[in-house]
Amino acid sequence: MSEILQSRYKLVFTPPQVELLDKIFDYATRMHDGQKRASGEPYISHPIAVAKLLLDLGLDYQTIGAALLHDCIEDTPATASEITSKFGNEICELVLGVTKLDKITFKSKEEEQAENFRRMFFAMAKDIRVILIKLADRLHNMRTISGISEERQFAMAKETLEIYAPLASRLGLSYFKCELEDLCLRVLHPAVYESLVKEISLKRAERNELVNHICERLVKLLEELHINGEVSGRPKHFYSIYRKMALQNKTFEQIYDLTAVRVIVENVRDCYEVLGMIHTIWKPIPGRFKDYIAVPKPNNYQSLHTTVMTGYGMPFEIQIRTYEMHKIAEYGIAAHWKYKENRASGNDLDEKLEWLRGVMDVQGDASSPQEFYESLKLDLYSGEVFIFTPKGDVVILPEGSTPVDFAYSVHSAVGNKCIGAKINSKIVPLETKLTTGDYVEIITSNTAKGPSRDWLRFAKTTQAKTKIRAFFKKEQKEDNVKRGKDMLEAEAKRRGYSLSQLLVPKWLDIIMQRYSITSMDDMYAAIGYGGFTVNQILLKLIDFYRKEAESAKEPEKASASCADNTSHGVIVKGHGDLLVRIARCCNPVPGDDIIGYISRGRGVAVHRKNCPNMRNAEPYRLIEAHWAGGLNAPFVVAMQVEAKNSSGLLAKITTLISELKLAIHSLNARVDKNQTAIINFGVRVSQIEQIDTLIRKIENIPEVDKVFRSTSL
Repeated sequence: MSEILQSRYKLVFTPPQVELLDKIFDYATRMHDGQKRASGEPYISHPIAVAKLLLDLGLDYQTIGAALLHDCIEDTPATASEITSKFGNEICELVLGVTKLDKITFKSKEEEQAENFRRMFFAMAKDIRVILIKLADRLHNMRTISGISEERQFAMAKETLEIYAPLASRLGLSYFKCELEDLCLRVLHPAVYESLVKEISLKRAERNELVNHICERLVKLLEELHINGEVSGRPKHFYSIYRKMALQNKTFEQIYDLTAVRVIVENVRDCYEVLGMIHTIWKPIPGRFKDYIAVPKPNNYQSLHTTVMTGYGMPFEIQIRTYEMHKIAEYGIAAHWKYKENRASGNDLDEKLEWLRGVMDVQGDASSPQEFYESLKLDLYSGEVFIFTPKGDVVILPEGSTPVDFAYSVHSAVGNKCIGAKINSKIVPLETKLTTGDYVEIITSNTAKGPSRDWLRFAKTTQAKTKIRAFFKKEQKEDNVKRGKDMLEAEAKRRGYSLSQLLVPKWLDIIMQRYSITSMDDMYAAIGYGGFTVNQILLKLIDFYRKEAESAKEPEKASASCADNTSHGVIVKGHGDLLVRIARCCNPVPGDDIIGYISRGRGVAVHRKNCPNMRNAEPYRLIEAHWAGGLNAPFVVAMQVEAKNSSGLLAKITTLISELKLAIHSLNARVDKNQTAIINFGVRVSQIEQIDTLIRKIENIPEVDKVFRSTSL
């Protein structure tokens, strides 16, 4: 394998470049000496395979060198300074861009993953070759995935399908994208994959006959038109067939366009001439024609797509493009290096990377790595709608975008001064969803006070949301400080705490350092304008409080009186002859801070300390109480969710409960007169921390306005 790689790059690069790559090769081999992959192969086989993939894409010698070194800093004693001194700063920067952050401690795997992606995108914004190395690295890892455990296979395939395959598509790397999706399908849905392989194999002869017939007719058509070009068949990859079956609820037998025919000609005029003749030979199917030449996709893909009805009684897709368009379609951004004779200028390359620039433009306002990660997934997954400006220009936005998204895509000032919008010359609400072909005009006013916070509820694009938050952050700091403090106090009170008992300086110092906050006012302001959620701060403070409270309780438990009364898992100090019961008004559960109330003739009622009924209780009737240690029996907690009524809301909530391995005790859902969905449910838990986790996850559902513990099931 090593000889093949070295012989190939000797044919491509100059002697000095080859000499440097040979030194890099020897260094990487020495660093990985003795290391094995999970499959048992020498570890160096992986960097070699990644370098070969990038050589196929036509990347420069620095990228090939960085590919050979990309795991050295992470997995060997090699250091960045050593790589810089031996092979230069440019190669070292590429390696660092790919290297993960294993030396930093993260609270969760999700946080580590999110921060890795944010770091990678920083490097990617400076040099796009970073992501090309990472994509090649992931492709080879997916090809050799059988060597790791099934659990790790599933996690890697899921991440690849969520991030890397859409990212390859965004960058126009069709070859990488298709193979990554197929490899993920084989891991995530093995039965479906094997079934498709079998079904397609059985229909191969029939399909080839049809493809050959179409291709022969198109070759004759090019000859008749005196147009130089090529015609070939292109089978659809397995994942695209699977998606069509899943989205359209079709069986394999109902999928006819398993193969598309591609016509490649010399210029754009020939593309449209061939299209016109195709439509005279075969009848086009209405609604299935797409002109990506006039309006390219965001990844710069250009082609004409038409589906026609053939003489066989089956629909068939035909794609028509120029040779230059074909290079971009196959190699995407890598065509910048592969076809050096037609190498794009710096300005052209910047246009190709416009999407990436937009991602990095808004990432600085993301309050956490997780927010950036979720925004990235949203940008990668969104379909597109094509909107016309008053000047006739086309703006491409994610599916589900609104006039607010359109306004901020034009300019921040347009969004901030927006007071209304017209779609196709009719005034519409700002939350109206745009559809392809809409003509949009934004109504602005110089006296506008700025965006509304309500816009964050329906804005779709990361750019619009970030610019709205940035406005509130800059223009209304005093209001944000007050609002943030009020929000924090209200949520602390709802959870049974006073803010004063949580705002301990040593705990705040840790949180401020973690989020790079310099003062309390900055923290309140960030909460006020939406930079942080209340629970990002509050749950950490509560966690500190509980840990300290537990430490303080240990000596107390050791010296507990033998006269203490234990009932319902509650210890009431100093009273062994009283009946103990759980108060129904607040329904405390193990883990809640509790207090006893001595009632006349009914023993001790145990309430949560923040129970409203305890505010005016006679002090002499209150008695110290706490939960007995070692309680492992599950208990039921009542919850209430208030949210915008939408399709799939209940499924999202029950899925989160299932993911946390909790059991539903009861469930009731209704919609009030304001079209607010109110969902009451009881969930069986063994630790109060599970409830905090569930509340935090449900709060992250976009439609949810409130989620809290209720007092009854």
